[in-house]
Amino acid sequence: MTVSEHASTKLAALLSSASVEVSSRGHQLTELRNNFAVGTDVTITFLPGDNYRHNVETAAMLRRAGFNPVPHIAAREMPSREALDDFLARARGEADVTRILLIAGDVAAAKGPFKSTRDVCASGLIEAHGITSVSVAGHPEGHPFLELPDALKGLGGWRDWGRRTGTRVDVVTQFCFESTPILQWMAELDRAGIDLPVIVGLAGPATPATLTKFALRCGIGNSMRALRAQIGRFGRLLTDTGPDDVVRGLRCAPAAATAPIAGFHLFPFGGLRKAGDWLRTCERDPLGRERAAMSSAGLQNP
Repeated sequence: MTVSEHASTKLAALLSSASVEVSSRGHQLTELRNNFAVGTDVTITFLPGDNYRHNVETAAMLRRAGFNPVPHIAAREMPSREALDDFLARARGEADVTRILLIAGDVAAAKGPFKSTRDVCASGLIEAHGITSVSVAGHPEGHPFLELPDALKGLGGWRDWGRRTGTRVDVVTQFCFESTPILQWMAELDRAGIDLPVIVGLAGPATPATLTKFALRCGIGNSMRALRAQIGRFGRLLTDTGPDDVVRGLRCAPAAATAPIAGFHLFPFGGLRKAGDWLRTCERDPLGRERAAMSSAGLQNP
């Protein structure tokens, strides 16, 4: 087996254990059970206006069902240090949470003392509550409010904090519709000496209209052309578009280029059933979904 083949096999294995995201409302447990294996890491969204106690209830429900809950903590949504302290204490005590995903939050003004994820880091509360793993966000196509040098500096700060506190820190990326931005961004991390593990975010299968809506909401820019190309290639009657091209591009890349990848995370925009079906099909045959799509569109492989 060549180095490239070994790297491709490694990525396929990582894909089989991809994490997935659910709403903080806790209404998706049955669908999750039906489509994802027990032991899967499941992140729990924290949207503007969410009550963190509901997020803890959802985390506890997931833990009882055999999943590993990974609650988002939206820094700007925390009204006080006491609220964050309570959130972490309840998450640890009621749901045995050991990993969290830190985001700034989709509100312009902070509701309390935490204006950024770095403020949460500086509070000392993460270590105090025994959280052993922290995920932070990465933006391969650029951050809407941060230039690349500033974003890299921030990730460098997280790397240093992780080393100092003994906490595992990784980066979960925003989804893209092609592999090139992800590979280029990881190369920038390497040049900056940021050796954090990368968990690649994938947009689960959904209609082009749904993917476009979420892409615009999340600030996805350049790789939108890849989505439009897929629509043109397979025809507008194709119901769902999945992340096959992204995965294929990563698996075909040189081993050194994909070395930072430590996992995958599915954003189930089309629902958990579609995401689970895609994952199982991809495990059996990474090219299967594209061949089926081309066949249904009356196309042939070149």
